Amino acid sequence: MNWISNYVRPKINSLFSRREVPENLWTKCPECGTMLFHRELAENQNVCTHCDHHMAITPRERFAALFDGGVFVEVKVPEPVADPLHFRDQKKYPERMKAAQKATGEKDAMLVAEGEMLRTPVVAVAQDFSFMGGSMGMYVGNAIVAAAERAVALKRPLILFSAAGGARMQEGILSLMQMPRSTVAVQMLKEAGLPYIVVLTHPTTGGVTASYAMLGDVQIAEPNALICFAGPRVIEQTIREKLPEGFQRAEYLLDHGMLDRVTHRKKLREELVTILRMLTRQTPAVHGDLPPAQPVEQPAPAQG
Repeated sequence: MNWISNYVRPKINSLFSRREVPENLWTKCPECGTMLFHRELAENQNVCTHCDHHMAITPRERFAALFDGGVFVEVKVPEPVADPLHFRDQKKYPERMKAAQKATGEKDAMLVAEGEMLRTPVVAVAQDFSFMGGSMGMYVGNAIVAAAERAVALKRPLILFSAAGGARMQEGILSLMQMPRSTVAVQMLKEAGLPYIVVLTHPTTGGVTASYAMLGDVQIAEPNALICFAGPRVIEQTIREKLPEGFQRAEYLLDHGMLDRVTHRKKLREELVTILRMLTRQTPAVHGDLPPAQPVEQPAPAQG
């Protein structure tokens, strides 16, 4: 037995061999190609620290960054009928749903929550593009109605974060019916005199853009978000012309009057609070954990 080959060499190799690095420690920015450490990216709210590209963010991550202390309460959404059309393409619709639920950990493409932002009570609803492209099905319609009803019951503003590829084809006409349903839900807020703010994120397309995503009292978008009904490639193939630079991007729509603001994700919380408190005629938000300053009563002048 050669103890050098069988014992010493493997021991030395184990000490100096390269350790395997987990694949999820680094993320490549799709815009500039920079490799970003996952902790730094998460602390920067999934915004590239090199080029400021806004990457996708889940509703839970967004709510954790928006609400005070990251604390929020989920609002229950009524469950729709599962697979109403018994739709099947390459896979059965229930199989696609189970795969999306397993991958995202969510029931469907929309999450409804209530909480406070800088001590401003709000109801918020956000779409998850990673769940079947954020497609609008019956659950999404139920979520918007539930959010509007909760906002009216609590007399709170409603903030909606859109991110969708359009209607969900597996639910057919039932999916398209969520467009008028969501419009009625928005009308409930308007009749109650409550603000409805929409934040359009990348991408917001199809029937979502044609309904609740463009009905806000104030329309805000994240930088370079694609916002459209039909995509630029479809339009180019239809009209056979080259589209302008940045066509259907947030900055282009802002220049042409379809948006009110384009706001960086890290500044979005303060901007939303400022707008909401103005619309509801409240005093400016107090930053920090201290309560608002109370007026000091002046002592009565001495009688003399």
